Amino acid sequence: MFSRITISLLTLALSATAYAHDYKVGALKIDHPYARATMPGQPSGGAYLSIENTGKEADKLLNVASPAAKSAEIHDMKMDGNIMKMREVGEIELRPMSTVVMTPGGGYHIMLMGLTKPLKAGDKFPMTLTFQKAGKIEVSVSVDDIKNKPTDAAHQH
Repeated sequence: MFSRITISLLTLALSATAYAHDYKVGALKIDHPYARATMPGQPSGGAYLSIENTGKEADKLLNVASPAAKSAEIHDMKMDGNIMKMREVGEIELRPMSTVVMTPGGGYHIMLMGLTKPLKAGDKFPMTLTFQKAGKIEVSVSVDDIKNKPTDAAHQH
């Protein structure tokens, strides 16, 4: 009997760990927030995640904040001819029944400026997302090793 209880508890703990990187607030599902490790002295970094709006009404990501940086902004990177341009967008429209995926190398991302310390592989830090309708949610951001670039599949559950 003790063995069955122990196995059940271990299975439950492992299941909780597997889903610990998925969050839900209102009709929004936030999946696998992560950041890339930075070099010592690097003043900024990027955070990435996906947001799925499972609802019938649009919402907006209005703000991001984290104690890991002095400021956090929502940015977009796009090619303009042969030049990659990055700009702050302020907010992201989350259409009904759609998903916004933030990944390194282009598109939306969260810019962490004025890092309080380097982002080291294996570390985690909190980040608060504020949505127009769904409200606020705090997520835990895992720091990945930049040398081991994650595949899209690794961050799409």
